[in-house]
Amino acid sequence: MDSEKPTLATEIVRGHDAGVEELLERQVTDPESPWRGASPDEFGLYWPHSAAGVLDAFTAALLTPASKFYKSNVLAERMRLAAGFLGREQSEQGYVTLPTANVNSPPDTGFVVRNVATATLLARRHGERDLEKLTASFLRRAGKGLAVGGVHTPNHRWVVSAALAQIHELYPDPALVGRIDQWLAEGIDITKDGFYSERSTLGYGPTCNNALIAVASKLERPELLQPVRDNLDATIYLIHPGDEVVTEISRRQDADSRAGRGLSRYWFASRYLAAHDGNGRYAALADLGTGTPSLSDVMEYPELLQEGPARVPLPDTYERQFESVGLTRVRRGETSANVLLGNSRFFSVRRGEAVINAVRLATAFFGKGQFVPDTMEKTRDGYHLRQRAVEGPYYQPFEPPRRIGASVEAWYGAREERPKSEVSYLEQSAIVTELPSGFRLQLRSTGPTKMPVSVEINFREGGTLDGVRASSRAADTWLLAEGGGTYQLGNTRIRLGPGAHPHEYTQVRDTEPKLSGPSVYVTGYTPFVHTIEFHWS
Repeated sequence: MDSEKPTLATEIVRGHDAGVEELLERQVTDPESPWRGASPDEFGLYWPHSAAGVLDAFTAALLTPASKFYKSNVLAERMRLAAGFLGREQSEQGYVTLPTANVNSPPDTGFVVRNVATATLLARRHGERDLEKLTASFLRRAGKGLAVGGVHTPNHRWVVSAALAQIHELYPDPALVGRIDQWLAEGIDITKDGFYSERSTLGYGPTCNNALIAVASKLERPELLQPVRDNLDATIYLIHPGDEVVTEISRRQDADSRAGRGLSRYWFASRYLAAHDGNGRYAALADLGTGTPSLSDVMEYPELLQEGPARVPLPDTYERQFESVGLTRVRRGETSANVLLGNSRFFSVRRGEAVINAVRLATAFFGKGQFVPDTMEKTRDGYHLRQRAVEGPYYQPFEPPRRIGASVEAWYGAREERPKSEVSYLEQSAIVTELPSGFRLQLRSTGPTKMPVSVEINFREGGTLDGVRASSRAADTWLLAEGGGTYQLGNTRIRLGPGAHPHEYTQVRDTEPKLSGPSVYVTGYTPFVHTIEFHWS
């Protein structure tokens, strides 16, 4: 860690030492406490992951000459406490429990092993046999469990495989590799566009990347690096101004979330492949990550400290469709927009700091009127989003008559078998058109007549709205005047309009609740045809 990137190395050690100090303060040391060796989370719960994090962080510091904790007896003792906690928490099958959800959990054991095995490997490389012995029993038992244990989610397969590969590196066992091969035989769950099946851009996408790199490295399986490349190649086109990342496509907890440090999760994979492949784009992607990289990572993979290839600028002007996830990205420098299929938030756009989180359309129609487009067509007018016609029937007696059970479940279970009558149909669509200084949305809801329609335009909190009227029906709810209005955040102002609000029924029955933050509404009645434009200044 000394010569090729001394500035980065110094920054990493400095940041790592600060983290160690915090962990020392939080770790439980009371010999009478059942939680000794672990650290509480914000709810006062004690995760085995916290003890694994202590082992990872303290081992790296204790073995690094530039750290002020180099060869610290205090850290060595605290590591014994952490290892003791993990030993007490480990079940007979070799697993740990996630206190908020998963009992006797193989996948959570996999996440824990990822840190513990790294700490153990570093101790071995530095000849610290006593430190290595602290976790040997835990890892061997975990390996036996992971070699037969199940998972919950797609990414768990690769986390468990990475954990098994790390244990195998320390304590070779063909059964561990055999289990990895069982999971790999299913194929990596990545689309032709470079998205893992969970589409989790802030969470489990980077998790999969890091896990696959570990398996590729430990077992000499270079073909496993290709999915990581594919994902990084896609991620390059998901970056907003300010280096936030598109999250609307996620199927996990990070969906629609905001994280200014989102690209930091990609640092390891992009830095690793920048060095491995000599790829200047990956090097540039790694440079966008903020925060301090992991000291243990750069000790285990010293190539991460290499300066790497000459940077190739990342694209910031493009129009790109990702068909596998129903996403179209439009980036024009400081302007960044998403057009989405299969999502009620079918359009979002930002210009600099000013952000429209989502535009949504809903119509009162049997509780089925939330517009979620299922087809997208690129035309000369822009992107034409359509939802297949929604049916609203009533139901007749059975022909021939028959009896059904008395429960409500029996009623609804047999309802679709009944003859239908008085059937109405709702058709909704949107056309998204890029303009020289903004976007135009042409919204349509037709079929029944005189049914209320609501268009929600949700903005990032912290801005200033003008030309709107506060609704008396709900907090943070505004009605757009016919002449239009403005939203300003930072140095950017977005003009939007024209508006209309013949009614204040913004929360249409049985549709998705209002988004958090300020929402401006345009309302109307079917047949509803309305055009809204957004312009920047």
